[in-house]
Amino acid sequence: MGTAETVLIVTLFIAMLAGVPITWSLGLASTLSIVVNIRLPITVISQRLFTGSDSFSMLAIPAFILAGDIMSKGGLSKRLVDFANSLVGWIAGGVSLVSLVACTFFAAISGSSVATTAAIGGLMYPEMVKRGYPKDYSSAIQAIGGTLGIVIPPSIVLVIYGNITGVSVADLLMAGIIPGIICGIVLCIMAYFIAKKQNFPKEEKFVPKKLASTFKEAIWALIMPVIILGGIYSGVFTPTESAAIAVFYGIIVCVFIYKELTFKDLWPIMKETAKSSANLMMLVVTAQLFGWLITYYRIPVYVTDGFMAVASGPYMFLILVNILLIIAGMFMEVGATNLILAPILAPIAVAFGVDPVQFGMVFVFLLAMGQATPPFGTTMFVASGISKEPVSRVARQILPFTAVQIGCALLFSFVPILSTWLPSLVNR
Repeated sequence: MGTAETVLIVTLFIAMLAGVPITWSLGLASTLSIVVNIRLPITVISQRLFTGSDSFSMLAIPAFILAGDIMSKGGLSKRLVDFANSLVGWIAGGVSLVSLVACTFFAAISGSSVATTAAIGGLMYPEMVKRGYPKDYSSAIQAIGGTLGIVIPPSIVLVIYGNITGVSVADLLMAGIIPGIICGIVLCIMAYFIAKKQNFPKEEKFVPKKLASTFKEAIWALIMPVIILGGIYSGVFTPTESAAIAVFYGIIVCVFIYKELTFKDLWPIMKETAKSSANLMMLVVTAQLFGWLITYYRIPVYVTDGFMAVASGPYMFLILVNILLIIAGMFMEVGATNLILAPILAPIAVAFGVDPVQFGMVFVFLLAMGQATPPFGTTMFVASGISKEPVSRVARQILPFTAVQIGCALLFSFVPILSTWLPSLVNR
């Protein structure tokens, strides 16, 4: 590599190790690399930042964030928990299963792992402790359940991945359904066996009448993903327009049907969303500048040659990617990993013949898993904050569930139809 390429990579890692926020690390690395490259004018910075932000599909990101904020504060999480409790609460380890099922449901309306952990964990952690579950285990359940927030659509991370790699956002959103459901089921099975082994208390009996009543209360939350995905694939609206539909749907349900919010409550929610969106959009556009430089310097070509020398085929490549992203997830924030590694690894996957939609799904699933892995898992920190339990104790309880998720990641890597079947079905 030349001087400019070296400056780009070395500056990024030095800045990150020094604790500089990822947005400014990416911007600083990109700027210094352009300054030392006599072939690139400094005006490239402003041009690429404008080009990166001038995208219709990028509008989906703040809209999905706003929709998730409205629904999390509008009473949907409580109704989803009640429905999950009537559905699986009677099984051994029922309250832990309720947490995981509720996280799965809430993931389908929030698009965020942190929001899922905070919304469901705030309700379910006290319930688990009150019914005799260990505090560290109760906290771990909220952390691992929250990881589904960026797997099941609508997922903000999948939208960002599609924007920076050029893969269809609509296909990526559809690809997350089956893997998200499979992972949710497998996590519930693991929680069931742990409950049997530890002799955790059983819950109330199954009551069909209660199931019907809680389903009726939660129906408005449950049909939101159906409206969004159905509208996208029926051609009624685009993925970006679906985000706006989600916002208006959330307002209608929370203000007029559940009546948990008023129009006066919406203004503070919008201000918080604006702050979150501004920070995230700054991160995305600086990452796109960084990704453009990576492509300009042909770094993916060098990395591809290295993978080709080590990997004998697509399966070996996917195993190496699994190992790389598991390690990265332990030390890097999900947004940074997505924005730095996706532009490098996505074209390599295509070179190995891996379906781009499948690879995007595997990539994001591994990022999701990293949010609950020690030492720097964001959902683990959120759950620990809710429970006031030491992170080290919560992390020990998370490890069996992490092993299950690694198994799921390998399954999705080696069985592409789990990710590609639904997108191919609706694209016929």
